[in-house]
Amino acid sequence: KLNVGVDTVQHGVEGLTYLLSESSKLMISETDFQDSIHVLGFSDELNKLLLQLYLDNRKEIRSILGELTPKLPSYHNLEWRLDVQLASRSLRQQIKPAVTIKLHLNQHEDQTAQVLQTDPSTLLHLIQQLEQALGEMKTNHCRRIVRNMK
Repeated sequence: KLNVGVDTVQHGVEGLTYLLSESSKLMISETDFQDSIHVLGFSDELNKLLLQLYLDNRKEIRSILGELTPKLPSYHNLEWRLDVQLASRSLRQQIKPAVTIKLHLNQHEDQTAQVLQTDPSTLLHLIQQLEQALGEMKTNHCRRIVRNMK
């Protein structure tokens, strides 16, 4: 009926979906939406139809996008223990430390526990990497990304 190829229709639907989902995700204003679609070169009538479509459906699109986000486990509690092996039958004077961590997580109102064991040097490296990641989150670039993800 449209006298166009399947790929053209598919790309058009994907483009429209992307436009509406990104606009709804960022909750852009009417003027920003109009400016965004104005550069596409559509007629004024089509621009008004797209604006009305966006305004009518942006709250529903945001709720659907909110439901699609993965539900990751969240931190509940942490238990840790330091074990040190001082000697064995073959080696009478050795020191072999190990840190055992029991991480309690909440996921969908269910509590799970993960037991991890590592040596202190690996644990110190992990702590340094996490502190570096937290420091990275304080940069303006990361703050801008996090703000746009909401």
